[in-house]
Amino acid sequence: MAKQPKSLNGKLVVITGGARGIGKATTAALIRQGAKVAIGDLDLPTAQQTAQELGPNVTAFEVDVTNVDSFANFLQQVEEQVGPPDAIVNNAGIMQLGNFATEPHETARRQIDINLHGVITGTKLVIPGMVRRGNGHIINIASQAGKTGFPGGATYCAVKHAVVGLSEAVRGEVRGTGVEVSVVLPGIVNTELAAGVDEARGVKNQEPEDVANAIVKTLQYPRFEVHV
Repeated sequence: MAKQPKSLNGKLVVITGGARGIGKATTAALIRQGAKVAIGDLDLPTAQQTAQELGPNVTAFEVDVTNVDSFANFLQQVEEQVGPPDAIVNNAGIMQLGNFATEPHETARRQIDINLHGVITGTKLVIPGMVRRGNGHIINIASQAGKTGFPGGATYCAVKHAVVGLSEAVRGEVRGTGVEVSVVLPGIVNTELAAGVDEARGVKNQEPEDVANAIVKTLQYPRFEVHV
């Protein structure tokens, strides 16, 4: 007998970096499933525009994922205004490519702060409430770069490897609590993030909607590692 998908109708999903790209596409896909979405983004005006565009079940908030107080305040506002999150998608990220030896230290730190510390913070902050409620799903967006290294993306590959390892370790810690942990690994996605990145030989770039559909399916049929 086929496994029945979890219903997302009425569920609240928090998405960081939700104003555009994968975050926006995921928000739209979730709304079609009847979910409510709270999007957090550093660019509040664009997040508000996205919320207005996608309808009354989307609420926009400002968040700086590199700042623990900002992230905690964001989640508190979500809980006060919309409710406790049933799931979080730690999606906010940047990709700055170039020769590793000449990469400015500030560029490396920025990628680590957003792509790794942001995921660590978001994951850590939602766990206590989810464990207390005995239900929740944490989805961390990594990359195929989290499984292999490629020239010109050393720091990006390093942080995405870290996101995969983090997710696997946290999954073990929350096993049996009712909290699911998943890591989603897209390839090159046609967003502002990957602007100027050439398609790999023989591999077609993905669309944000491809990743969004994978995220929705992961919420419906939870599993740990999801390759898009």
